[in-house]
Amino acid sequence: MKTEYKYSGPQKGNYHIQVLDRAVEVLNAVAQEGPELSVTELAAQLRLRRSTAHRLVMVLECNNFLQRDAVTGKCRLGPRLMQLGLVALSRLDLSHLSQPHLKRLVDEVEETAHLGLLTDSEVISIVNVQCRHPLRFPSTVGAKSPVHCTSQGKAILAFSPPEVVHAVLEHGPLKLFTRNTVTSKARFLEELREIREQGYAIDDEEYEIGLRCIAAPVRDVSGEVIAALSIAGPAFRMGDDRIEALSAAVMHAAARVSSSIGFSGRKKVHD
Repeated sequence: MKTEYKYSGPQKGNYHIQVLDRAVEVLNAVAQEGPELSVTELAAQLRLRRSTAHRLVMVLECNNFLQRDAVTGKCRLGPRLMQLGLVALSRLDLSHLSQPHLKRLVDEVEETAHLGLLTDSEVISIVNVQCRHPLRFPSTVGAKSPVHCTSQGKAILAFSPPEVVHAVLEHGPLKLFTRNTVTSKARFLEELREIREQGYAIDDEEYEIGLRCIAAPVRDVSGEVIAALSIAGPAFRMGDDRIEALSAAVMHAAARVSSSIGFSGRKKVHD
């Protein structure tokens, strides 16, 4: 005989939204009591009206969090939960899995390599592998930088949903850091379009005079861009004559990192 499922509620704080709490109860019940449960069984176990349980199941099914058997009508966990789990795992492993690819890139181009994530309207550095040149930039792990004038920030934003780009632009004016910083929002949007076409972004002394960077996007298992991989070096070492070769190397390294966390080649495209 199955024991009655009891949900203890959120473990942190006291903030509750009843319909969300109940949806979580449904998912937990199916996961714990599975492999399949009928709407009637769910309603009984969760002490809900059958009509309430049915509405919850319908919404979860529409969003692929649950699936229902075409013959029995019983519920089981849906593919969306697996997708979210894989995304979460890939992001947790990103720092560790990217290290060998950054080291390989540094050996190839002899410039320092970085990996960064978008957080609010800034990019935070999570991995840094330095080159062997005496003249090099110090480790940036943990440091934050603006998105509009860094190669990583632009590489992430160029492939992000429009609402993310809009939120960054609405955050405030584009701050001037050097004479090369783009401060026009219209020009910035045009640059993002160009980055989407070529596949990589350049910081041409826009954040710091003397520093040039090239970045390419990193995608997770769902095809969403979640980070950017870049190289950084003195502008005199990363001249125009090297841009084609350096950008190709960066894009290949970013593709290898993406593959290591489950990206299969199917990109998430945003209008």
